[in-house]
Amino acid sequence: MGEVLSQNEIDNLLKALSSGELDVDEIKDKDEKQVKNYDFARPAKFSKEHLRTLEIIFEHYGRLLSTNLPVYLRKNVQIEVMNSEAVTYSEFTNALSNPVLLGIVNFAPLKGNIIIEIAENLGYAIVDRMLGGKGLPLEKARDFSEIELLILERIFNVAVNLLEEPWESVCKVEPRLERIETNSQYAQIISPTEMIALVTLNIKIGEVEGLLNVCLPYITLESVMDKLNTKYWYSSLQEKDEQQYTDKMQALISRAPIPIKAVLGNSTISVNDFLGLQRGDVIRLDTRTDGELSIYVGNMKKFTALPGASGDNYAVRITSVIREEQ
Repeated sequence: MGEVLSQNEIDNLLKALSSGELDVDEIKDKDEKQVKNYDFARPAKFSKEHLRTLEIIFEHYGRLLSTNLPVYLRKNVQIEVMNSEAVTYSEFTNALSNPVLLGIVNFAPLKGNIIIEIAENLGYAIVDRMLGGKGLPLEKARDFSEIELLILERIFNVAVNLLEEPWESVCKVEPRLERIETNSQYAQIISPTEMIALVTLNIKIGEVEGLLNVCLPYITLESVMDKLNTKYWYSSLQEKDEQQYTDKMQALISRAPIPIKAVLGNSTISVNDFLGLQRGDVIRLDTRTDGELSIYVGNMKKFTALPGASGDNYAVRITSVIREEQ
């Protein structure tokens, strides 16, 4: 229901109309709905909400890459999501130069493939670094050799395998690298007029900086589009079983080695007495032979115990646990 005018406002409005200060046609134009032109060549299949969710997914992906790539490259790797946009596939391929590094990735169980494009200067730097160099790109671009592509395939496989975890909250995917193309003409995975979501990441390997583009066709994401919104994303994260993380953390901690020592006692002697110690000498300790020993876990006193033996080995038997409040 529209706003109700007071009598004074009605009088002022009639006065303005009668004096010509206000035109009736202007009022009608303002009330008319604005029509937005629809471009059928670029249908709006990806909303801002979809693109924002994709950015969140690939921010997680960027953190995984920056953690795992230094293991292979032995250099600091910094990754940042630059932007995401919806474009046609032809616009993406027309912007590519030759040679180019395109990883064709099977995104099962989703239909179709996605493309991971790595800037050529990053490709040369990765090859140089993997072969023991300083990780510098070539001054003049050239085609990649078969040996260089085999080296890059290893890094591509690492990058592809890391896609599984960020997409876990949307869909359980099993990405697999099918092939690497260096010519964009051989990477026509969809029709040139099809819409794609293009997510751009900036990668810095040492002093070399370049872009990594991920091409996600609409036909591949169509079955999970309803899950690509921040509301579903955060709700699915909260619904995850916290016990799973607790059990995993406990399993990791349980395998961590920690030093344990049993202190028989303490004594203070002079340096001269210490230097003159011989086999058979007796050092008097501050504990009794039938007294309890202190057991340290790391540098923290955690138990008391009695000395004994287990087979041919010395051992202690725990008698009490020392709590933090004690």
